[in-house]
Amino acid sequence: MDAGSRLQNRTPRKRRKMQRVTMMDVAKLAQVSPSTVSLYLRKPAAVSPAAGQEIARAISTLGYVPNLVAGGLAAASSKVVSIIVPSIRNAFFAETVSTLQSELAAEGLQVILGHSEYGEDQEEALVRTALAWAPAAVVLTGLSHSPETRKLLRASGVPVVEMWEIGGEPIDMAVGFSHPQVGASAARHLLSKGRRRVAFLGARMQEDHRAAKRASGFAEEIGRTAGTASCAIINHPGAATVEAGSLLLNRAMQQVPNLDGIACSNDLVALGALFECQRQGIAVPDKIAVVGFGDLDFSASCIPSLTTIRPSGDLIGKEVARLILTGIDGGRPAGASRVIDTGHVLIERRST
Repeated sequence: MDAGSRLQNRTPRKRRKMQRVTMMDVAKLAQVSPSTVSLYLRKPAAVSPAAGQEIARAISTLGYVPNLVAGGLAAASSKVVSIIVPSIRNAFFAETVSTLQSELAAEGLQVILGHSEYGEDQEEALVRTALAWAPAAVVLTGLSHSPETRKLLRASGVPVVEMWEIGGEPIDMAVGFSHPQVGASAARHLLSKGRRRVAFLGARMQEDHRAAKRASGFAEEIGRTAGTASCAIINHPGAATVEAGSLLLNRAMQQVPNLDGIACSNDLVALGALFECQRQGIAVPDKIAVVGFGDLDFSASCIPSLTTIRPSGDLIGKEVARLILTGIDGGRPAGASRVIDTGHVLIERRST
């Protein structure tokens, strides 16, 4: 039996197990006919204002999403998995998405990719669109979402996997690692090198909740160590770029006199800090030790090579795919098995 046949065989089982909110449910709660609900969804202005208000209230209460895939096309829609990442410009998710796409393609599933630009409202809009096409599964990045997004996904009955983060209660299933523990690992490494006047340099942490959690874990670990002279968390409001790293290093040196160690929210920020050190003639690691996050392609070959923390992006992709395929078969895991910790590894190089 080929992959497509296996998928067709398991799709009906999934649909029998799912309890989707239907148009009938909306009509019952709004106390109107299903045909009125259908008309409202197609042409809201054609329905009386009073009826439209009741239907809109029922849709919001139930978390109903209209199924845009009609009749015989429904089976085809079950071959699509919606993946939503914070940004397609961010190289960190490329390995995970690539692996996930390969694993799903082997089972006859195709991927639709969306990016939220770290905005919960945009993510919610993408989720609504995805659910309207009856996907086989939805994959989100991280555990922070709007209440409406959570309600929509829980009401949908569709398998949901949140990737790249664990540590909270998932909507359905989660695969990733603890970001506070990543921050703590960076702090322990700098402390082990005798660094005591340190800073965490991050960007867009008001929106990038995972980077903010790494910063928090870093500061907490530093705070637990006796004899630490100073620790600062410094945020750049814009994107986490090389240029941001340069700006952040200068701010850190102003806020922390005799700065001797920094951890960065990602390798791009760390690279910018390294460039700024070179421009100012600051020896790395003699004067300032630098730790990144992500282990991007340049990290091993820049000068000096960058000590960084590597998340297992490919393993995350494989585990997410496994959970999706299990969920499509109606076999969602329960309890602790819903959450998979893929861990992280600190890779020591010349920058520390």
